[in-house]
Amino acid sequence: MRIDLNSDMGESFGAYTIGHDAGLMKSITSANVAAGFHAGDPTVLRETIRLAKTHGVAVGAHPGFPDLAGFGRRELHVTPREAEDLVLYQIAAVAGVAAAEGVRLQHVKPHGALFNMAVKDAVLADAIVRAVAAFDKTLILFTLPGSEILKAGRAAGLRVAAEIFADRAYEPDGTLVSRRKPGSVIHDAQTVVKRAVRMVNDAVVVAIDGTTIALEADTICVHGDTPGSDALAAALRAGLEAAGITVMAIGRL
Repeated sequence: MRIDLNSDMGESFGAYTIGHDAGLMKSITSANVAAGFHAGDPTVLRETIRLAKTHGVAVGAHPGFPDLAGFGRRELHVTPREAEDLVLYQIAAVAGVAAAEGVRLQHVKPHGALFNMAVKDAVLADAIVRAVAAFDKTLILFTLPGSEILKAGRAAGLRVAAEIFADRAYEPDGTLVSRRKPGSVIHDAQTVVKRAVRMVNDAVVVAIDGTTIALEADTICVHGDTPGSDALAAALRAGLEAAGITVMAIGRL
């Protein structure tokens, strides 16, 4: 078995430090780099790509809603054209800086509310997919298994990677439990590792109501802004490898 391990990176900006990028880079295989809309700034963007290159970590764009105050986790209702353009803009920003550093973009992963809304909103999903395809149809699209955006990506001929979340609770329908609900984020490392190994080996996860649901698993996310995320990622990688699972960037699978 093989799996990619990704994390949201480059989300510091100005005077604000968010996440544990330096520590996370030692364990992950793919970095989702913010482009300045929900988090990040030009200097952080470049530094994050340089850090990924140093550690041999693949780089992807992490586009979100233009919502620094809400960290991109508030739902914004934009037109399909606006959604397509804001995603395209952010992909181009990350890809351009990556090219300047001699790094080729591997993937695109929408952030926060943009990600969650596109799980169920086919029109928004299509707009995001159009932006990815317009920039580079060889990019891999990270998205939730069974989602509208996964279907749209496949229909457009994109390579898609079904993303699972070791540190997030699931609803019975396979969507993520809202961060506004208690228990939505799992912090215990042993629990996270145990869940992840089962998700990869058995393609199932236990939902918040106790039911077992099936899911695809191509890449696992550890949220960079979760307290102790660097230690969690290290434990997760060690646990996966101890279970005989090869951890490597999705573009090399």
